[in-house]
Amino acid sequence: MIKKLIQQVGRFRTAAILTPIFTALEVVMGVLIPYVTSWIIDRGIMAGDLSKVTLYGGLMLVMAFFSMLFGIMSGRFSAYASSGFASNLRNAMFQNIQTFSFSNIDKYSSGGLITRMTTDVQSLQQAFQMLMRISVRAPLNLVFSVFMCIFINLRMSLIFVIALVILGTALYLIISRTVKLFAQVFLRYDDLNSSVQENIAAIRVVKAFVREDYENKKFSKAAEALYKLFVKTESLQALNHPIMMLVVYGCIIALSWFGAQFIVIGDLTTGQLTSLFTYVMTILSSLMMLTMIFVNLTMSAASAKRVMEVINEKADITNPEKDAVMEVKDGSIDFENVSFSYGVKNANGNAETPYAIRDINLHINSGETIGVIGGTGCGKSSLATLVSRLYDATKGTVKVGGIDVRQYDLTTLRDEVSMVLQNNVLFSGTVLDNLRWGKEDATQEECETACRLACADEFIEQMADGYNTYLEQNGSNVSGGQKQRLCIARALLKKPKILILDDSTSACDTATDAKIQKAFREELPDVTKLIIAQRIQSVQYADRIIVMESGIITGFDTHENLLKNNTIYQEIYHIQTKDKGDFDS
Repeated sequence: MIKKLIQQVGRFRTAAILTPIFTALEVVMGVLIPYVTSWIIDRGIMAGDLSKVTLYGGLMLVMAFFSMLFGIMSGRFSAYASSGFASNLRNAMFQNIQTFSFSNIDKYSSGGLITRMTTDVQSLQQAFQMLMRISVRAPLNLVFSVFMCIFINLRMSLIFVIALVILGTALYLIISRTVKLFAQVFLRYDDLNSSVQENIAAIRVVKAFVREDYENKKFSKAAEALYKLFVKTESLQALNHPIMMLVVYGCIIALSWFGAQFIVIGDLTTGQLTSLFTYVMTILSSLMMLTMIFVNLTMSAASAKRVMEVINEKADITNPEKDAVMEVKDGSIDFENVSFSYGVKNANGNAETPYAIRDINLHINSGETIGVIGGTGCGKSSLATLVSRLYDATKGTVKVGGIDVRQYDLTTLRDEVSMVLQNNVLFSGTVLDNLRWGKEDATQEECETACRLACADEFIEQMADGYNTYLEQNGSNVSGGQKQRLCIARALLKKPKILILDDSTSACDTATDAKIQKAFREELPDVTKLIIAQRIQSVQYADRIIVMESGIITGFDTHENLLKNNTIYQEIYHIQTKDKGDFDS
């Protein structure tokens, strides 16, 4: 994992190398300054030699200048490298997410992915910056300061050894408890982000059902859990400072007591004692920084694991390794002994969760219009997603144009199998921008033709700016039926060999639905059309109709023959045409 994280530094590697170099030079200057101070006191002030005070004072100014310069360079390069590292991580995650199949996406919540790309990456950015600067500064300060103390007076340096043991033991006891708590923090962030995202995405539903109080309580519960966890963790971590100050003051008292005696007997000078006071603060603060590094790196390890999970996630559906088929001959569809489950396979190749569809065998001719009808959860959408290879069949083979869909180049297949999903999504931008998702270089005329077939032209022309009208995120400023028609037009712009409409006219009135079906029959005779619907009216003029129940096909025939021979289809027809009820009821 560490090796792959380092690879994400990429072109910022030079800055990442220069940062610790300049940090080390800054430390050297900083450690030498207190020693020069002792010269000023002993050789200048105590000796009454102002020329030495001037000389060593000037030397201190030069050293301070270089220390400042090295610190500026270190900070500049660390900011450049850490920000670039974070940017590379986010890009790597986002680019890999774009390769995910639907089954990959099912593994992660939207809130969880957002947390990983924001909070987790920010944590790693801070940790990386800390590694380049503080993790270099702290140990070097500690080592050099201890060396200088030993160099000045070996016996006095024993005070630091005792202090290090006391402080190290206390900090270890605190850290061992806080590390476990910090590991839980990011899980709470997932819950919080999921609550926020879900509420914002469904704010209209929340308002319509007057559920603001419920959503407030739900969010408050997630925020409260995160708050309590942070309070518990930070309360433990807050003990670091008072313990450190207790040890520091103890060292100062010990240094004052023993130092005064050593000065009297001539084993220590006043300037040396002054520099020892500076070094004791440097040593103990360096130890404190090292403990903070350990805590933050432990926290970041949890973030690193979550980020690398996304980066290392391998897409379940990929292009063939060689000889990918680059052309779809026609729009024929074949299912051969196909079963599909949304779960993973076990060692025997069987699904670990119930099959959404089972033992499907059917042949659809190129250019046919096929209706698919059945109750909610019967497998209609699952059947359709296998055609464009949004999922792969758990068992059996799905063929398009007589060739197994797994042999096609994915772009080629999905350009020829155009699907309008149940969840209609529009993006912020103009109507034309959204339509051109179907074909990036589509002309105005092509867009208008597609909209005419989808019966979207009639409401677009009534908009103030027509095709240049700006659509808000997810098309919030158009109706459900209008969104559906725009999504259908977008799919038609691909000029596919197979068009799949997954309950894509459910929000349209029956007259508009009928006009769309009529346009398809007359204008797209060579396109295979798979129309999934809840309403008999949407499929009754299809060449053949698939009737599904509990994941299996119970009928596949014309409307007339199904009315005569298929009990389920008869029930649907009578409920919708005579009782005027809903099928699922």
